Amino acid sequence: MAGDKMKDRLNKILRAGSFAAAIAGFLILSARAQDTCLECHRQMEEDLQTPTLHIEADVHYQRGISCAGCHGGDPKEEDPDLSMSPAKGFIGVPKPQQLPAFCARCHSDVEYMKHYNPKLPTDQLAQYKTSVHGKRLAKGDTLVATCISCHGVHGILRPTDTRSPVFKANIPKTCAGCHADQKRMAAYKIPTNQYHDYLESVHGKLLLEKKELSAAACTDCHGNHGASPPGLSDVAGACGECHPSNRDLFEKSPHKEPFQKAKLPQCAACHGNHKVLPPTDEFLGVGEGAVCIQCHKSGSKGYETAAAFKALLDSLKAATVEARGLVKKAEVAGVKVGLTKFDLRACEDVIVHSRSELHAFNLADFRALIQDGMTKAERVKKASLVSLEDLEIRRKGLIFSAVLILFLCIGLWLKIRKLDRERENPSVKS
Repeated sequence: MAGDKMKDRLNKILRAGSFAAAIAGFLILSARAQDTCLECHRQMEEDLQTPTLHIEADVHYQRGISCAGCHGGDPKEEDPDLSMSPAKGFIGVPKPQQLPAFCARCHSDVEYMKHYNPKLPTDQLAQYKTSVHGKRLAKGDTLVATCISCHGVHGILRPTDTRSPVFKANIPKTCAGCHADQKRMAAYKIPTNQYHDYLESVHGKLLLEKKELSAAACTDCHGNHGASPPGLSDVAGACGECHPSNRDLFEKSPHKEPFQKAKLPQCAACHGNHKVLPPTDEFLGVGEGAVCIQCHKSGSKGYETAAAFKALLDSLKAATVEARGLVKKAEVAGVKVGLTKFDLRACEDVIVHSRSELHAFNLADFRALIQDGMTKAERVKKASLVSLEDLEIRRKGLIFSAVLILFLCIGLWLKIRKLDRERENPSVKS
């Protein structure tokens, strides 16, 4: 009985919800149907018709916000002079300086935005005012990016839509729309090769080629609405959002203070900024391609320390290669190497750990870590050699057993032959 009442209650709730959704849909459709802005502009040519071409996909339009929601006016009025009358609240096309505040009328209104997306931030305007773009716009520079430069105008898509210019994989190209334009950037005297460099970087290849959306794009380092170039002291913080361990190690390293005094951009001093290539072990040491020798000259303490770091890492890598070869040899020979492989992986993990630990630039700690890896490598090699020796002993024992069995078989065969002859010819019996 209680179950039936619960079902009736649920059915009523569902019917009420469906009715409310239908009413909301009807109101939205009604608003669209009475939109004289669209009706008129669809009959116009070129630029005046353009806003209507992509409006159906616009996230605002899909939520019932049409032309008048931004531009004001009366979308129910047939007479253009009346529908676009200031008395009806018509604003028209905002000037570039007005755009951030224009969009913020809704996007900075916490109560209003709750009706559409409670999780959407409402501090975009405040952030924009702190950005390089916002500060320049406030000074009258209308070449800088505003909301529509990145999000578009009519036909604005959700950031999660793969067609959106602010979808993660599209952000580099969107930023390049301005920052790769030499003519546009000439007044600011900043490079225009950032996008090209990014395409060759480890981040660019991950994001654009492998579609790895966790890879860093422009906004991960520079911010989005509050976009600014990281200051010298902020670089490690920006990189540390994805590489926290390396950041923390560097903060405690002996390089921290000298880098600040020399005004070196921390991580970027060794790894670069937009063209961050996959780091290799050749970055370390004093050989060709090593970044250490950019600052540490031959004969200096830093030079010798860099060489020591590289020698230690190379020794562990060589020991690991040898250990891996012995494990492979034992495995091919048929020896069970499950536990030995586990130890080998632990040894390889030390190599990975050591590459991160380098950022502390503490030779004593690094040597202790490498020694731990060498101990593991030696254990793997010893276990593999013992297994191979045991296998060799078993093989020799097998050969000896096989030869012994062969002689026994021959002796047995000769004995049987002798017994057969004696049975056939008793006179032969001795």
